[in-house]
Amino acid sequence: MIFSCNTSTNKEQELQSRIDSLQKQVANTYKPGFGEFMSSIQSHHAKLWFAGQNHNWKLCDFEIHEIMEAFDGIEQYETERKESKLVNMIKPALDSVNKAIEQKNDAQFKNSFIQLTNTCNSCHRAAEFEFNVVKIPDVSTFSNQDFGTKEKNK
Repeated sequence: MIFSCNTSTNKEQELQSRIDSLQKQVANTYKPGFGEFMSSIQSHHAKLWFAGQNHNWKLCDFEIHEIMEAFDGIEQYETERKESKLVNMIKPALDSVNKAIEQKNDAQFKNSFIQLTNTCNSCHRAAEFEFNVVKIPDVSTFSNQDFGTKEKNK
């Protein structure tokens, strides 16, 4: 009987040791920071605009979904940040841009992109980051990317 108690205690200690080890591994796992998500969104926001200006709807579709994924990442990995609770305010604007892309509607794309940009700034103000103002890009900083469609590149 004493032997089985000791065996049970040893197994419990072994399991606890494994749990502790796994908790340490999880705690040391890389987690993107809020700023990394925002920088990614900023890049995709600019690329989305230039793709839309070139009617490259496939690239637009890619870029809008990259932005959506970044916001999903904020909701998943940055739950402790008060700014994360404001993410829902951006979703209707993203949906509007996505719909314009699906319809390949140039006028709707421009209008919804302007609304998306304005909503980003509203979110920044609500999060007390009003000093971070987003605008519609006027010059591409991505000189290594062609935003035209394949048809235009031939």
